[in-house]
Amino acid sequence: MSADERYVVGVDFGTLSGRAVLVRVRDGAEVGEGVHEYDHGVIDETLPSGVRLDPDWALQAPRDWLDVLRSAVPAALAAAGVPASRVIGIGTDFTACTVLPATADGTPLSDLHPDRPHAWPKLWKHHAAQPQADRINALAAERGEPWLRRYGGRISSEWEFAKALQLLEQDRDLYDRAERWIEAADWIVWQLTGRESRNICTAGYKGIHQNGGYPSREFLTALHPDFADFPGKLGHDLAPLGGLAGTLTARAAAWTGLPEGIAVAVGNVDAHVTAAAADAVRPGQMVAIMGTSTCHVMSSDRLAEVPGMCGVVADGIVPGLWGYEAGQSGVGDIFAWFVDNCVPARYHQAAASAGLTVHEHLTALAREQPVGRHGLVALDWHSGNRSVLVDHDLSGLIVGQTLATRPEDVYRALIEATAFGTRVIVETFEASGVPVEELVVAGGLTKNTFLMQVYADVLRRPLSLTGSSRGPALGAAIHAAVAAGAHPDVTAAAAAMGSRVPSAYVPDRGRADAYDPLYEIYRALHDAFADGKIMHRLRTLR
Repeated sequence: MSADERYVVGVDFGTLSGRAVLVRVRDGAEVGEGVHEYDHGVIDETLPSGVRLDPDWALQAPRDWLDVLRSAVPAALAAAGVPASRVIGIGTDFTACTVLPATADGTPLSDLHPDRPHAWPKLWKHHAAQPQADRINALAAERGEPWLRRYGGRISSEWEFAKALQLLEQDRDLYDRAERWIEAADWIVWQLTGRESRNICTAGYKGIHQNGGYPSREFLTALHPDFADFPGKLGHDLAPLGGLAGTLTARAAAWTGLPEGIAVAVGNVDAHVTAAAADAVRPGQMVAIMGTSTCHVMSSDRLAEVPGMCGVVADGIVPGLWGYEAGQSGVGDIFAWFVDNCVPARYHQAAASAGLTVHEHLTALAREQPVGRHGLVALDWHSGNRSVLVDHDLSGLIVGQTLATRPEDVYRALIEATAFGTRVIVETFEASGVPVEELVVAGGLTKNTFLMQVYADVLRRPLSLTGSSRGPALGAAIHAAVAAGAHPDVTAAAAAMGSRVPSAYVPDRGRADAYDPLYEIYRALHDAFADGKIMHRLRTLR
């Protein structure tokens, strides 16, 4: 170990756990790791106090996030055997939109009102604000609000304004007590630095911040007379990505075991920092981060209106370029739902006997089938549709089932459905004049080689792989290196510390040709159910 080596820490706050990685500044080598599973996980049925939640709610506990700092960061240091004195910065990333109400000093309202559901942070996949999102979209379209085009024509129920409007309409007292409405990405940086800051990424993609401002008072008043001053809870001074948010306080140093006074990078989103980890920050490089959901991010030198995207933001991924985001709100979650609820016991027993997980067992069985043998096509809307329809009241669908249909058939059809959904997104970008020149995949689902090959075949294009299995944490560390002054900017830091494997999966022409007619059926179902009339009615009856 060279005496002059310097290191940074990247902390990735995910849906179920937080991961810290210690990274060498010179070349991005990951030398230590620590993981902390959240004690509360996703709070989607009852609060810790026992209060029941309505359908489509998904919350988290701020204490879980702080425990990541107390546990995972020291574990990463210990695993590496690197003296803390050599660490020069820390960066973080978060799921988004994961947002919480807080007091002016940053105290989460869930600490003060633990029995009230709206006091808790709303996780990215909290979809109970769809009625509020529908009203925002209808009014914005009616008024011709110019910012709506930057979001593909529709605001998601996952984003800040819809969730805040739900808070106002369902718990007015808590809305008034919420002096801050803050993304968890910014809240955790506040805990590290003792200073409130807001990042340009979450504000742009999740907070409708465009051209230097939020939606007008007139628009917000038309939504609800008491919503006009809502932007006052958001903050207006936005910090650039890779910027210095502040320095580590003595309190945070005690939590993490890191030196007081080191650089703390501006907050960021898990998907967006992964682009730096893959060294995919140039125009035309789309990064798909595949896990419980999939987020597609891409930088471009051109501004276009892409239907159903989650947003296009100036400097939203790297300074100097337009950053685009799209996504699928359910991917790994769909596979997990199927395994947890729809697979017979004999499959679980067979998997255990073979020393496999049920996912691995089903994958092995599905891999043996020729394309189309199962006779199924599915819609991957079990958690709604983020792009390109932006409707979280849509639901899943499987067509073609018979009494001969087996679990591995459905499992394969669900994998193919998520690949078809990604193809819709890629084709929509290209049809809008934003070419996708390279598709880079990252995230936990990349471990499934069969799934990756299905995606390459369905998309009819090579897939590159990130060089790190810990893409978000590495990306956060890369931003920390920039904030600490070790690299001049994110692009240079990504070139030095990030990596990818080009064309790791190449499409098979025969399978790709066989998938095209299945994709045509998927598109026919996609377009037939896109208006939501049947699925919305079923949801209402539920």
